[in-house]
Amino acid sequence: MNVRLTTKVAGAVAGALLLSTAASAGCGKLVISDMNWKSASLLANVDAAVLTAMGCEVELVAGATMPTFTSMNEKGTPDVAPELWANAVADLLDSAVDAGRMMIGVEGPITGLGEGWFLLPHTLDANPELTTVQAVLERPELFGGKFHGCPAGWGCQLSNQSLFTAFDMEAKGWTLVDPGSAAGLDGSISKAAESGENWFGYYWSPTAILGKYGMIQAEWGVPYAGDDNWNGCVALGSAACSDPQPSAWVHARVVTALSENAYRQPAEVVDYFTKRIVNGAALNAELVWMNENNATGPDGAAHFLANSSDWEAWVSADVAAAVKAAL
Repeated sequence: MNVRLTTKVAGAVAGALLLSTAASAGCGKLVISDMNWKSASLLANVDAAVLTAMGCEVELVAGATMPTFTSMNEKGTPDVAPELWANAVADLLDSAVDAGRMMIGVEGPITGLGEGWFLLPHTLDANPELTTVQAVLERPELFGGKFHGCPAGWGCQLSNQSLFTAFDMEAKGWTLVDPGSAAGLDGSISKAAESGENWFGYYWSPTAILGKYGMIQAEWGVPYAGDDNWNGCVALGSAACSDPQPSAWVHARVVTALSENAYRQPAEVVDYFTKRIVNGAALNAELVWMNENNATGPDGAAHFLANSSDWEAWVSADVAAAVKAAL
């Protein structure tokens, strides 16, 4: 199989449309943001394959969170942001939706996504009582007293600093470790996983390393303490926030965002985006495959479409057949 999906699709559009009796009459051109991280790029290329099979003209353009949202909000293009992490633009997004400039195809296009504090599975196998963050914090000796936060310069570094203070972790025997870089954070996890050591710290999903090591997010054991506490204190870091309250991590609002042009397309196009929810564990496994094979977004999309049947529930049988014919 040729896994260069977009190249293959480009050469197979005519044949795919002959197979797809359900091709959307009148589907026009749709521009998809191919965002600059692997899960979003994979989704963008899956969307391109499906929309092409529906008879749409598809263009992929490079994108990132803020530039893509700003362009969609102000210019109406691109038409699709497959995996838009929207916390930073939540109010603007809601205003755009209320005004009819944008539409949310689906809230939570990936199951289990978000940020939090994670453990390795062998730690929980040996210590099943560590059911919550609260329980973990009482056992610093299991982890050498190390809590692995975010590298300097990342926004999550500030939030982790504040929660370290809020949970009084220093007094409990913990040290907040700056891993120095993304590679340093990943390296600390890999070292612990492969040597049987315990590890506790910050990470997020979907990511390859969660899939590779089967990492498990700890339940917080406390509720989210509100936007005023988070936005006005926790997210500002210890230098600007002296009295953060203990809190679960803020809910990660992630959406598939559509332009006005996208939701004016034939019904099956919009219907596809309302159904396109990817299993998070399966996506993490796909990201592992992408890392191991130095694969691009088109590669990952082709591998996913060829090796999973979950996506067939998002489209008609005719469209599914057309997608398969184009692989």
